Amino acid sequence: MQQMSKEYHPDAYLRLKTIIGDKRNGVPGILPMGASTFWAGVASGRYPKPTKLGPRITVWRAADIINLTI
Repeated sequence: MQQMSKEYHPDAYLRLKTIIGDKRNGVPGILPMGASTFWAGVASGRYPKPTKLGPRITVWRAADIINLTI
């Protein structure tokens, strides 16, 4: 898998654009895939379920995402 350019604390929360990147702004993601592919993986159980911090804020624990890249 791709090397992470930043170190994240295992208990940190990551938003979707941090996980998959933002092609529009040229920001690489931790996992090289599109949003629909990632959400399909969440629905199937392949990727971890998110935590809702508010009605429009969805996050994942950094440790869960980092474990996917190992």
